[in-house]
Amino acid sequence: MTRRDIAWRTVGLVMAAGACGVAAAMNGSALAMLVFPIALLGLTLVINGKRVAVVLRAERHGHGHTAEAIHAVRLRRTRRRADPPYS
Repeated sequence: MTRRDIAWRTVGLVMAAGACGVAAAMNGSALAMLVFPIALLGLTLVINGKRVAVVLRAERHGHGHTAEAIHAVRLRRTRRRADPPYS
């Protein structure tokens, strides 16, 4: 796991824990439902890490084929790393 991926997962953990803490502090109030989406986004980041950012970027740019766009990004990254240096 890269540092970037660990950073994304840490942000997700902080978001989820913070939202749950706020909801617990509200002591069963209906307003606790307002922080529920933040907790869900945090859990998504904890599970998927930096891939969430790639998906959101692809969706924002209107890719009709988001899965293919994500796969293409991964292929480009792995090919770049796998290419031997020029001599």
